[in-house]
Amino acid sequence: MASTTYLKWQNITAGNRNTWTMSMWIKTSVTNDEQPLFSSASDSNNQDLVFIEAGGKLRWWVYQGGAYVGQLRTDRLLRDANAWYHLVFVFDSTNSTADDRMRIYINGVQETSFTTRLNPPQNTNSLWNGTLWRNIGYDSSGGYTDEFDGSMSHINFVDGTALTPSAFGQTDANGVWTIKTSPSVTYGSQGFFILKDGNSVTDQSGNGNNFTVAGGTLTQTEDNPSNVFTVWNRNAKLNSTIDLTIGNTQAYSSNTSWRSLTGTLGASSGKFYYEAKPITHSYSVHGWISDNLINSTTDGGFAYDQDYSYGYKTYTGDVVYRESSGGGSTNYGALINPNDVLGCAIDIDNSKAYWSKNGVWLNSADPVNGTNGFSIQSGQTYVPAIAIRNNGSSPTAQLNFGNGYFGTTAVSSAGTNASGIGIFEYDVPTGYTALSTKGLNL
Repeated sequence: MASTTYLKWQNITAGNRNTWTMSMWIKTSVTNDEQPLFSSASDSNNQDLVFIEAGGKLRWWVYQGGAYVGQLRTDRLLRDANAWYHLVFVFDSTNSTADDRMRIYINGVQETSFTTRLNPPQNTNSLWNGTLWRNIGYDSSGGYTDEFDGSMSHINFVDGTALTPSAFGQTDANGVWTIKTSPSVTYGSQGFFILKDGNSVTDQSGNGNNFTVAGGTLTQTEDNPSNVFTVWNRNAKLNSTIDLTIGNTQAYSSNTSWRSLTGTLGASSGKFYYEAKPITHSYSVHGWISDNLINSTTDGGFAYDQDYSYGYKTYTGDVVYRESSGGGSTNYGALINPNDVLGCAIDIDNSKAYWSKNGVWLNSADPVNGTNGFSIQSGQTYVPAIAIRNNGSSPTAQLNFGNGYFGTTAVSSAGTNASGIGIFEYDVPTGYTALSTKGLNL
């Protein structure tokens, strides 16, 4: 599930309201607004709600009769725009230990440090798992939050049992917490398992507790807990007045001055490819810059004024570049018009960058044979970068880093990709791949 999409299901028969476990994998896109994860409510005075606050704190409340009955608010911040987080919420009001009645686990580890902690009285009934609507990625109360902007995967709800994260995840040989795609659990009559290995809201637990898409568009992203793809980095120093939506892959700027962003992943070796699509006529530049820029104290500005930066100007057909000895621009091909697809390829091993328009490589280049590419500085770690400014045309650019979508629209005809990593509109040059955790380890 991605972007501002949310799911709903109403169970006619209540489950166990004293004991249950919720497990979900999420990748959040927003750090400056509340992001609901799941909720049930009859009105604003009676609601169970779990959400990420503006700023990143994870908050879970049981609110009944206009008062908090139970509440956890973490000291920890969830604001890594690149990371998939595994979250487990355990409600067990029958527990004789007050601190164990509401528990939160993040990536397999129980949270113990809270800004706010209010333990519910023993045997408190939650609203969640009653007969109210269950909402995923949505706050039904009309309160603090609206819809989740990000991605979700492998949502398991277990009715009647308090479980630990090991039921849904495990530590691999490298010490990394990883997903169990087919957990062995007893779901109980009102339990469910949705968004398993794809975008299906059909319950995989065997209970038939199917959800419906109540808002937005459900898309199947290639980005998942086992293979994390780069997106635009909201936390980069260059981030300034650029609005990001759709899983941090759509960029818009109302600022008449240049504003820039970098990707969440970079590479010091290998060959990588991504696609950009301007939606409106705009001043935008797409390409690659050295990651030394990420640590710059500059806020805003033009990314391609920095050392070791190489970008394609959609509005002139020029490559703009800068190195320690200076920079400039040189004509490389053609204008990129609205809804054209600009392919951006980099061969770090051989110090070349390439750009294509609608699948045709510009400057008569051939990234496979290494001919007519634009020379880049060796010995750098490169990240994708965008520079954009408003010249009166409300500029918007959509990026496909391998998820197979521009915005919420799937590519019209997926090109070939020998690496098998990522889905793109046009053919990925042989030897190149998406910039993802698996792509980095080919």
